[in-house]
Amino acid sequence: MRPARVVTVETLSPHFRLIELEGEALKDVAWTAGQKIQLAIGAGLSARTYTPMSWDGRGRTRLLAFAHGEGPGARWASGLREGDICQFFGPRRSLDLAGFEAPVVLFGDETSFGLAAALRDNLQAGGALHMFEATDVATSQQVLEAISLGQARLIARSTDEDHLATVEAEMLRLAANGAHFVLTGKASSIQRISRALKAAGVASSRIKAKAYWSPGKTGLD
Repeated sequence: MRPARVVTVETLSPHFRLIELEGEALKDVAWTAGQKIQLAIGAGLSARTYTPMSWDGRGRTRLLAFAHGEGPGARWASGLREGDICQFFGPRRSLDLAGFEAPVVLFGDETSFGLAAALRDNLQAGGALHMFEATDVATSQQVLEAISLGQARLIARSTDEDHLATVEAEMLRLAANGAHFVLTGKASSIQRISRALKAAGVASSRIKAKAYWSPGKTGLD
């Protein structure tokens, strides 16, 4: 773990905070979009994983923290203040998107917004199309507009997950146009969309997947 100072904390909604860190340990770091860092959030070895939105040579990185529920990660993000010192580890490999070119379709949820912002400026040939499942569509739209991703498509979650049929249909339409797919967020949603794409004949080389969370499980990053 190495230290970094919180430069700014901007509350975009009750559950989203835009955080900028700086420090000597962040300078001259070889970072690529899709990599992750881990931040210590309390005593012991407890940490949470975030996907940086950007990272510059002056030693600054930006993160979007999604704080939901009452867990230690949510309490840490909600209590963060300018001037606080954080301990971080990374960056480390998470999603290897080298060689992915447009059209790229990113599917995810609220935990994927930071990755989407990183890909916007770092993918070849025009960035990516974004589709997210979300519990609160209005708030998610507000947050996406604040980070210049207002054109993303948002699909409201349903309790029975019927909304994923809409996602599948759109993904299969885009697959016919030769798209590459980056699937992130909830593990069960990723599994369903991946199965549908492969059943339609989409090669595994056109699909990258990374589960960020699963109900009732910890340790996913």
